[in-house]
Order: sequence, then structure tokens, then C-alpha cells
Amino acid sequence: MTEEHDLIDRLATGDKEAFRELVEAYKKKIYYLAFDLVGNQSDAEDVSQDVFLKAYRAFGTFKRDARLGAWLYRITYNTAIDHLRRRGISAGTVDEAVLEANLDRVAREAPARDTDPARTAESELLQLRIASALEKVSPQEKTVFLLRHYDDLMLKDIADVLGLSLGSVKSYLFRAVKKLQRELGAGGPARWEVSHD
Repeated sequence: MTEEHDLIDRLATGDKEAFRELVEAYKKKIYYLAFDLVGNQSDAEDVSQDVFLKAYRAFGTFKRDARLGAWLYRITYNTAIDHLRRRGISAGTVDEAVLEANLDRVAREAPARDTDPARTAESELLQLRIASALEKVSPQEKTVFLLRHYDDLMLKDIADVLGLSLGSVKSYLFRAVKKLQRELGAGGPARWEVSHD
């Protein structure tokens, strides 16, 4: 039995320690997805807390053959969109703090700093340009792009997370990549895939 299946079994019995393990395993990923969707630290923290509260209350509805990560991402996406609607904010709105926080995030997540300061600065600038360009695509395109290229989810898993058809996910990803390539020009990464089953 895999670790995830064991965790699911323990969660199904109401094991509070298992829930703490779930939170520890997913809190960073949920926070960063929430941050990318809502655009600021305070709201991302609120959304993250709501996600785990909803997950705790709704675990009885979790389908045992599903993946925990995909289920939590779906709750995160829906919670973030609801949060933005309640605040009267468009899901595509960005402020300067988002760009600054994205730079901080890049710095925190970098596994090892490149010893070449010019290359490090170039990489951080590219991340900022990508974050800025992502604010110019639709919320659906942005979410599909983030889940594929930042969280490495397969397209079928993204379809499950967002409740979309596989064709819709492919279309959103294709449009996001094309828009980002136009925004970033020759300075953007060539490695972005337009489709991946």
C-alpha cells in the first residue's frame, strides 16, 4: 500500500494526526497556487486556511480512487475564485506587490544560487516577466499554465482538478503559451510545451 493510500485510509477514520500530515505535505503547494490566483500574501493565507478547513469538513466526499493533490488543487481553485468574487476583484487583477512577492518566491525556492550573479539576475528577471505576462491571460489559462508548468500536473489531472474536459485544458494551455510567447518575445523559455498527455 502506498503512503498516499495509507494516509487516505487514516483520514477516512478521522485521524487528526493524518490531517496534520496532509497539511504539512501540501501547505506550500496550496499556498503558492492560492497566491498565484489571488495575488497577495494575506489573501493567499486566508484561502489556504479555508482550503484545509473545507478539506477537513468534506473528506467524506473524497473519492478513494482520486489523488489527494488533485482534490486539494480543485478546492484551492474554487476557494480562490470565490474569494476574489466576494471581494469584487477580477481574477486577473495584479498589483506591484505581486511582482515583488514573486521575486521573493523565486529567491526562496531556488535550490542553489548560481555562482554567476548575472545569470541569477537574468533568471529572476525572467520569472518577474513571466509573472507579469501571466496577468494578461484569462484566469482559466493562467490556472492551467500554472498547474502544468509550476506544479507539473498532467493534463488529465488538471482536467479533473478544474472540472473541465481534456480538450478544454489543452485549448487553455495552448492559448496561454501562445500569449506568453507573444508577451515575452525571444526572451521567453522555449521549453514550454503546448500539449502533454
